Amino acid sequence: MYESGENYLETILILKKEIGSVRAIDIAKKLNFSKPSVSRALGILREEKYIDIDSNGYILFTDIGAEKAEAIYERHKILTKFLVKTASISEKVAEEDACKIEHIISDETFKGIKKFIEK
Repeated sequence: MYESGENYLETILILKKEIGSVRAIDIAKKLNFSKPSVSRALGILREEKYIDIDSNGYILFTDIGAEKAEAIYERHKILTKFLVKTASISEKVAEEDACKIEHIISDETFKGIKKFIEK
């Protein structure tokens, strides 16, 4: 999966936690993207079986979509925590950098960081 798809899944998950039900317009507002761009991305996620969209336009995760979104979000949270605690980086900068790193870091490196943080 591409970084942009992962970002959409993570955004959907965050919005679900914040507001409950999520529609394309909510994502567009959160990311400051155009509605057509969001609709196109959601179409791809739907084709790849990560999400479904109900008759009212609400976005629902499939089982694999929920699993992927949770994994991405976990990476984001742990990497943010790691950067704040070990590098004395501000929360804001750590959040921004974690968002970039979470898409390119290997599973092995992530597991090592996670193990280090959990100690």
